[in-house]
Amino acid sequence: MNPKLRLSFALLAAVPFLMVLGNSMLFPIFPKLQSELQLTGFQTSLIVTAFSVPAGLLIPIAGYLSDRYGRKPVMAPALIIFGLGALVSGLSVTFLGVAAYPGLIAGRIIQGAGAAGMAQLAMALSADIFQGGQRAKVMGQLEAANGLGKVVSPIAGAIAGVVLWLLPFYLFAALSIPVGFLLWFLVREPKKKSVHDRKFSEYYRDFQGVFQSKGRSIGALLLSGTVVLFILFGTLFYLAEVLEKRYGMSELSSGFILALPVGAMSATSLLVGNYLAKRASYAKLVIISGTLLVGAVMVVNAFFTDRWVLFAVISLMGFGGGFVLPTLTLLFTSATEPGERGMITSLYGGVRFIGVALGPPTFGWLMHKGTTLLFLTAAGLLVGTAIAVFAFLNLKEVLGAQATGQTRDQYVIAFAPRPRPRESQ
Repeated sequence: MNPKLRLSFALLAAVPFLMVLGNSMLFPIFPKLQSELQLTGFQTSLIVTAFSVPAGLLIPIAGYLSDRYGRKPVMAPALIIFGLGALVSGLSVTFLGVAAYPGLIAGRIIQGAGAAGMAQLAMALSADIFQGGQRAKVMGQLEAANGLGKVVSPIAGAIAGVVLWLLPFYLFAALSIPVGFLLWFLVREPKKKSVHDRKFSEYYRDFQGVFQSKGRSIGALLLSGTVVLFILFGTLFYLAEVLEKRYGMSELSSGFILALPVGAMSATSLLVGNYLAKRASYAKLVIISGTLLVGAVMVVNAFFTDRWVLFAVISLMGFGGGFVLPTLTLLFTSATEPGERGMITSLYGGVRFIGVALGPPTFGWLMHKGTTLLFLTAAGLLVGTAIAVFAFLNLKEVLGAQATGQTRDQYVIAFAPRPRPRESQ
């Protein structure tokens, strides 16, 4: 990588890292939070949902704005909003005691609104900057940064919880607000064809054309990302509930256990990104293999309750996620030209957030129906997803010549807008 780009990439990699902290850092303190605020398990799960739903809904808007006005004018303010929302939650918990829940949820909604303009736009801007095989490596590194955030966050949350259980809310702000300013002043966004005067109707027509010609492939990719993150965050919520109550583990020990699957995912993301840099034609196989591996973990969890079996197989779940997520990121960022890349990657980010939002409350509800039903349902969903990817994903539609191995140094933009018909005189 060009040394001049390393600082820019470091700041861009910090964005998905910080966004992940928004949820994962809170899992180890959920039992303490639930006790201090006198919350039910369902109310606790909504702390994740209140963050993820607004992020998922607003991400497409952030993507459109980034395509029209640039990535940085959206990302930098989003990071600051993310930090300010965390401050609202932290101050509510600090000063309102058991009455803090409405303020906590309000802050999480604000924080989620900021998250809408973060990770996916960092991916889009990285794709604008890096080309060819280097892009696959960078996408793997960005997913690794995302995964690293998931590794660090439960451990950091547990450690912070030992010092002061509400400290994670303030750490969000202390980290994200400075990064927002640094990104604005230090990252150089490549110049691209101006779209400021482009009518929204024209933009929407080009974006709609993507789905008219490639909708089945995109639908399969969106389903895969949603389901895998639904299962991952649902399982993390399940673990946060059972590690202390069933196995009597401390907050700090729970933080390290929660880091196992996401640590495996982070390491695998790096390896998969490097692998696909020269072997993009295997992307479909990689997605299916990772999805089925996570499904196999769910089957094992359904029938074995021994803690050591649980700790071992959840690491395998992380390996499966590490196969799927960087591959999806590569496909989405390579599927469109820069003028539509922000929207398509943001759509992908939106459905990821929906998966994250639905996972904890769904798993929390199914836990009361029985562990076997919970994990067999998850396994069935994953198998169905793998079948859908096998049936509907066409790599030639997404990557063009790269999918057939005809070239290794440049991705062919398969979704380039078709020539617009001339308007009648």
